[in-house]
Parts: sequence; C-alpha cells; structure tokens
Amino acid sequence: MRFLLIEDTADLARALKDVLALDGHAVDWVATMTGADDCLATTTYDLILLDITLPDGDGRSFLRRHRQARRDTPVIVMTARSAVADRVDLLDSGADDYITKPFDFAELEARVRAVLRRRGGAAETVRRYADLSFNPLTATLTIGSETRELRNREMRLFEILLAAPERIFSKDQLCDRLFSHSESVSDNAIEVYVGRLRKKLLGSCVRIETLRGLGYRLIGA
Repeated sequence: MRFLLIEDTADLARALKDVLALDGHAVDWVATMTGADDCLATTTYDLILLDITLPDGDGRSFLRRHRQARRDTPVIVMTARSAVADRVDLLDSGADDYITKPFDFAELEARVRAVLRRRGGAAETVRRYADLSFNPLTATLTIGSETRELRNREMRLFEILLAAPERIFSKDQLCDRLFSHSESVSDNAIEVYVGRLRKKLLGSCVRIETLRGLGYRLIGA
C-alpha cells in the first residue's frame, strides 16, 4: 500500500520509511504541509502519517482541511502531546488514530494494520474469499490444508486486489499503489509480481485475470 508520511525530523522519517518498507509499503515523505498538499493533488494514498509540529504550521490545520475537503484517507497522527484534551481534539478534528512520541515502531505498525482493517470494513484480521484465507499479520494464504507465505510486495498486491474483487486495476494504478515516487520501477515490474502471486494461488479457484489493454482483476471462480 502507498502511504504519505508528513514528518520534519529527518532521522525519524528515514527510520519510519525503512520499517514500513520492510512491511512492503511504499512511502512518500514530505516535511511540510505544503509538500503534502502537492502530493495529494496528484496521488491517491491508502494512509497518511501526520506529525503535528511542522515548519509551516500546526498539523491539526492540515487535518481539518483534509476532512473539510471530504477526503476520507485514514490519518494516524504522531504527537508528543499526551494530555486527554489534546487527544480528544485530534480525534474530533478527523484523526482515525494517534500515537504519542516517542513510540515503539511495533506499536505503530499494529495501529497501521488496525486502521487499514477498519478502512476495509474488516473487524477480523483473517480475510476469506472463495476457497482461501488470507492473514496479513503472518503474510500467508491458506488454501485447503496448505499454507503459503507471501513476500512483502506479493502480499501488498494481493491486499489491493482483494479489497475490490472483480475490479479492474491498470498497471499504472497498481504501480501507483505499490511504489513510492523515489523508487525506480521497470515497465514489467507489475507483471513480475502478478506472476509470482499467481504461483501462490495455484490449487485455488481464486485467480488473477488479465484483461488485455486494461489491466488485472481478482476473481473467485
């Protein structure tokens, strides 16, 4: 999935990018609200990680503008403020969750997973579709009695397709969701990951269909 990270502390931002990349997420990093506005004008994100104290203002004003524009991208706020009134204000301003600095990366990863589950309308971690089960926490597919491990980008690709079965995704749309602006992506990168994922789906009635000239979709029969 593709995240927007708005954080002006370079060391923390680089560490967060590395941690989230290990989970297979693509992360675009900006240090200001102006930079965030520029990114949102051209790119769709699955999640925003927002610092409150930024060089060009208070992140809460960005959050309010984000919601007033009727954008529903989930936002997790990262803040050093721990008072109850501050936390209530963040949630009332439109934050989906918050985490208090300094924080453990494992806790942030767990909050990210929880927000994305809620975003997808899933109360449970394990997703079931046709004859398979998918567990994003363990990055595994279970088909019958056999469990297969997915690598990071395979898992993120499957999450995208599974979130909207039978919807057609173009190569450009999948690239936009899987890779950040800073990554160099070859023309056949999506074909490679689709091919790997198809091998993991062997034996299931679930398959990835290619629609020539249009893209790919997940179907369950």
